[in-house]
Amino acid sequence: MSREFKNWAMLLFLAVIWGSSFILMKRGMIDKVSGEAIFSSNQVGAMRMLFASSVLLPLGLRYFRSFNSIKIVLSLAVVAFLGNFIPAFLFTFGQTGISSGYAGMLNSCTPIFTLLVGTLFFKQPLVRLQVVGVVIGTLGIIWLVNGVSVVDTSGSILHVLAIVLATFCYAISVNTIKNNLAGIKALKITSMSFSLSFIPALFLFFFFDVPETIVHNPHASNALIYIGVLALVGTAFSVIIFNILIANSSALFASSVTYFIPIVAILIGLWDGELLSIYQVLAMLVILLGVYIANVLGKRKEKKEQRI
Repeated sequence: MSREFKNWAMLLFLAVIWGSSFILMKRGMIDKVSGEAIFSSNQVGAMRMLFASSVLLPLGLRYFRSFNSIKIVLSLAVVAFLGNFIPAFLFTFGQTGISSGYAGMLNSCTPIFTLLVGTLFFKQPLVRLQVVGVVIGTLGIIWLVNGVSVVDTSGSILHVLAIVLATFCYAISVNTIKNNLAGIKALKITSMSFSLSFIPALFLFFFFDVPETIVHNPHASNALIYIGVLALVGTAFSVIIFNILIANSSALFASSVTYFIPIVAILIGLWDGELLSIYQVLAMLVILLGVYIANVLGKRKEKKEQRI
């Protein structure tokens, strides 16, 4: 099995996991049957980080003993808080005002910011075909979710900006991993970065009165199942896979997973009884065309320019 095939397999696998994460956040905040609020967005963010960091803490503490570089520790802190901690709260807050479909669309800003951050701050070469592919993929995302029943744009500008800011944080984190933490295994990066999040997550767990809600809200037990899956599978495990993907490919390729996430969301809706229009099928093809141009043709062009 070639490395390229493995990379695409991991990309699609992550798309399935993260495409389901939006609904898990919603189910953690609102009861599906009664529609009653359960946990606040901050409580879900705190639990997501605490559960994920608790699982990875023993490994992270062990790995920290082998590193004494200030640059590595600072880079891990960037990954911890910009790649995981802060976005966890921004996304849950964003989804209190906008739908999962709209959040998925805004999430596609990640490849755009990844290109810009890589070029401006990490001196990565900017290939024209990659820019073209990113623009085409983004237009496909907008077309895909435009008019879909799961898209609700009634939230305030703050909810939209929260998601956009989270994607910018992701872009900084992805480029930091690719440029400053190259050569360090994905499991080490993930476990050490999450270990740095443990104390802040534990503090916020009690600060936002999570234990009180667990005890007194009758729907809390069901919500905890969704949050547990979100934390362990959609966060801890998937971030390890994501960091492997960054190491084996490029920052742009890894961030392209955000293009597939809305497709997964639409297909989940189809499985749940929603209708799929011909326009949505065409939009998916446009997205795939953009991904192909940015990550296949763009990569070939970049290699060709490097040989000249």
